Amino acid sequence: MFKNITLGFIGGGNMAEAIIKGMIAGGTTAETILVSEPVEARRSFLEATYGVSTTGSNEEVVRSSETVILAIKPQQAATVCTPLKNELSEKHLLVSIMAGVSCAAIEGFFTNSPRVIRVMPNTPSLVLAGAAAAAAGSLATSEDMAKVEGIFSKVGCCYRIEEKLMDAVTALSGSGPAYVLTFIEALADGGVKNGLPRDTALNLALQTVLGTARLLAETGEHPGSLRDKVTSPGGTTIAGLHALEKGAFRATVMNAVDAAAARSKELGK
Repeated sequence: MFKNITLGFIGGGNMAEAIIKGMIAGGTTAETILVSEPVEARRSFLEATYGVSTTGSNEEVVRSSETVILAIKPQQAATVCTPLKNELSEKHLLVSIMAGVSCAAIEGFFTNSPRVIRVMPNTPSLVLAGAAAAAAGSLATSEDMAKVEGIFSKVGCCYRIEEKLMDAVTALSGSGPAYVLTFIEALADGGVKNGLPRDTALNLALQTVLGTARLLAETGEHPGSLRDKVTSPGGTTIAGLHALEKGAFRATVMNAVDAAAARSKELGK
């Protein structure tokens, strides 16, 4: 058994890496983290990059740590959890970042159910700028929630919500980076269409999104209020906004969130 382990990961993919990176940046000792990952090359990468311990055995992680982060895809839930039926128990805090799979469903995989908390993080966690929400299962305590918030606040921000809202979080902030990236790409394409070099257009689009998000965060103003400040009567911005309205831009974004939320519900069935 590994010694001095306080946090285990089942799954060593990008999101697990983001959490590990944030925790180490926040002062957690790498030697206290154990990751199970089936791909040997990935294990070697995590060991070399972050100094964590790795194993090919999920059972080893469970036996070595009382806090375990289940960083797998929802389609893998039964395959991964069933062999651990008698390994995880009420002494374990199990943190799932699977989309769609409820706390009750996760608890049901085990003979003696662990304390389960669901978290939906997103990929900006890789640069310590993530957005996450956490919901407690029936057995999780307030101390468990505080612990989870402490973990995920090191890679961004973390909000407590009711579990019934988790599909909405998955659709908004979980899938949201893909929507934003598509917008940045389209914005740059518009610049190229109007004569800008590709790299210049992309850099301008990127900085525009970064700067606007920072402006919104630091001023605390409503998005509509800030938008009005750059929308002069008869100017270029209102002409562009009119084109967005004709294309049902806002409705399309809302429809994207609806579709992602519906898919999250499907994954949990």
